[in-house]
Amino acid sequence: MLMIRVGLAGIGFMGWIHWLAYQKVASAQVTAIGSRNAQKRTGDWRDIQGNFGPPGEQVDISGLKTYATLEDLLADESIDLVDLCLPPHLHCQAAIAALQAGKHVFVEKPMGLTTDECDQMVAAAAAADRQVLVGHVLPFFPEYAHAREVIASGTYGRLLGGHFKRVISDPSWIEDFYDPARVGGPLVDLHVHDAHLIRMLFGMPQSLVSQGRMRGEVVEFCTTLFRYQDPSLVVTASSGVINQQGRPFTHALEIHLESATLHYDHGGFSDGPETMPLKVLTADDQVLRPDLGDGDPVRAFEVQIGEVVRSLETGEVSTILSGALARDAILLCHKQTESVVRGDSVTV
Repeated sequence: MLMIRVGLAGIGFMGWIHWLAYQKVASAQVTAIGSRNAQKRTGDWRDIQGNFGPPGEQVDISGLKTYATLEDLLADESIDLVDLCLPPHLHCQAAIAALQAGKHVFVEKPMGLTTDECDQMVAAAAAADRQVLVGHVLPFFPEYAHAREVIASGTYGRLLGGHFKRVISDPSWIEDFYDPARVGGPLVDLHVHDAHLIRMLFGMPQSLVSQGRMRGEVVEFCTTLFRYQDPSLVVTASSGVINQQGRPFTHALEIHLESATLHYDHGGFSDGPETMPLKVLTADDQVLRPDLGDGDPVRAFEVQIGEVVRSLETGEVSTILSGALARDAILLCHKQTESVVRGDSVTV
């Protein structure tokens, strides 16, 4: 098995989490980092803070190549995969440049800010005969991974639908969060997790209708009904921002199968987290509580990196991390915005 040599571009919170994940993956190794920040290029990552995982540390980078620009990193012929942990508005340009330099690309979500950007990235990957994979980590978190396994097993029959929730308090610390040309707003930056999951589990809807409220050019909060050819398939989602800071984050799922319901709900409150762990409610009135491990959120990123490695080693593009799937998630987010603005259903 050949070692996949990784150039990690962008040493912020997500770059730090990816770095930690690579340390646990045997067949991929970060051999180079890229950052405009001179302090980061010395391995001093102690100012990195995030909403999960450990804080940044002083990292030994004595065996790594360091680059101040993406152009210099891309010129390194030894790099097989470029991991882009850059601000969203830079994803498209950086990914295309990496692909044209002959590298495979693993880019953090959102893939791009528009469907057109995503289409450009997919086309560039095809032209270069390289893969563009997108860091939609949600399916690898234990609750969501177990749900995928239960559904795929067919044990409880076919999917009947589900409801998905993802809400944050106003992220005032994220500059340009509501700028559609830089971060994308609550749907493109936050709800895209669930849009991706819905697309993966249920396929692409024929139409959708969203009701919500706007903040400038982006949706602040909305609830959406995704409509499929089968009218008995009921899929909904609620996502966005509330303007009270007492609950910085919550997400949940309820998935309906013919003979079972999967339920999970987590809220991160300012006075402590509250979780209703994943349960499987069966047709014979059992409440099954699967053992999902210790809940370390960084482990999901380790599994995700493992899927990136598998995709590159086999040449079979991941059905979870593919650029085509991530592109559809961005399209759904923009269709939801269109529906809120129009006050009507829209065709997908």
